[in-house]
Amino acid sequence: MRKLENSELERKSIEAFKKSEKTPLILVLDDIRSLHNIGSVFRTADAFLIEKIYLCGITATPPNKEIHKTALGATETVAWEHQENVLEVIEKLKKENVMTLAIEQVESAIFLQNFEVKKGEKYALVFGNEVYGVSQEAVALCDGSIEIPQLGTKHSLNISVSAGIVVWDLFQKMNWPK
Repeated sequence: MRKLENSELERKSIEAFKKSEKTPLILVLDDIRSLHNIGSVFRTADAFLIEKIYLCGITATPPNKEIHKTALGATETVAWEHQENVLEVIEKLKKENVMTLAIEQVESAIFLQNFEVKKGEKYALVFGNEVYGVSQEAVALCDGSIEIPQLGTKHSLNISVSAGIVVWDLFQKMNWPK
């Protein structure tokens, strides 16, 4: 077994990425404090051809040196937009018939492994602040909630880790049904 060189990976150019059919997922980041988390989510979004990222509230926006450190250029490929109010973004997406889902621990949340994607449905995944999570107001506006099961002593994951887990799970369910 031999590790592949970067030149062998057949990665898309920025132009090809922008023209590619996107995965019907939108990420909504609300009040994310860590610039490294923001950059990491951009990189995950690039890897799975995510349609768009909404950066809400105090979430920083590109161009930013600290975001770039972890995004490694993904801010140039993934469509993004800053909006001050996450509630307005959720309402807008719902009007566009996008299924909005808070990634949070709430009553009646669906565990990630039990969530079934519907063919032809577009989803917006709402991720909240590193300390407070998704606000109660945003949870109440969403169509539902997905929870990542956790078995240890901690009750939360880093937001960029959560985004990676949920995006991968939904991506593979959309692209490789059993």
